[in-house]
Amino acid sequence: MWILFAFGSALFAGITSILAKCGIRKTDSTVATAIRTVVVLIFSWLMVFIVGSQSQIGSISSTAWIFLILSGLATGASWLCYFKALQCGDINKVVPVDKSSTVLTIILAFIFLHEEISLSKAVGVVLIGIGTMMMIEKKDTQIKQQSKGNRWLLYAIGSAVFASLTSVLGKVGISNVESNLGTAIRTGVVLIMAWVMVLVSGKKHELKAINKKELLFICLSGLATGGSWLCYYRALKDGLASVVVPIDKLSIVVTVIFSYFVFHEKLSKKSAIGLIMIIAGTLVMLI
Repeated sequence: MWILFAFGSALFAGITSILAKCGIRKTDSTVATAIRTVVVLIFSWLMVFIVGSQSQIGSISSTAWIFLILSGLATGASWLCYFKALQCGDINKVVPVDKSSTVLTIILAFIFLHEEISLSKAVGVVLIGIGTMMMIEKKDTQIKQQSKGNRWLLYAIGSAVFASLTSVLGKVGISNVESNLGTAIRTGVVLIMAWVMVLVSGKKHELKAINKKELLFICLSGLATGGSWLCYYRALKDGLASVVVPIDKLSIVVTVIFSYFVFHEKLSKKSAIGLIMIIAGTLVMLI
């Protein structure tokens, strides 16, 4: 059953990227992150009360609280980097770099969670690594992206690093915590972090200038994120982090398909081969 939740997480995560990109064409990415976190928080706590796990808050150990909070901080940092990268760069370039967090997650899971790295996982890591490098090839026609330099790449790498830390810390933090409750607590941490960033960066005044259409897309991306998180942490609670994470990263397929129809972003031959290698590497890990 946890594998189905992992695939559900991938589907919602893929949709999230597209909706978020639509919502940050003019809206500042940090402000957008703060707004969508409010939506995710409401969604998360709604699920907590639906399953009736709110009564378990008092029984959460101090160690679990620490790891949930650390996981939330890592998630917040990953989100801020990811949506800044989306605002600066091509979605078909940003997403593969972000999804390369799979490689680091497997390494961290081996070191801290003592999850075995089998031959199939090692082959998968190599395929994903090579595929990612092929997909971030710079196109000469991407004038707009070139004018902004490589900022998008730096933010995307930051997103991948923090995302991998999120997975490992989250796995430890929810080992004895109901997954919906754990997700809701972590989201609260992300919310505080996101709004602190808005205030510190002096972007509070931009809230009044947000386009209504973009605001709608931001809120929808929050709902999609909530769905992805609930599926992801349910899968992470019952399954292996080194297997759940690769499945979740298949959201790249959903993102690429939608980006073609929504933003008319096309893959070069090299990028298409890279995508196939990422998918193959992910599937190899499931053997």
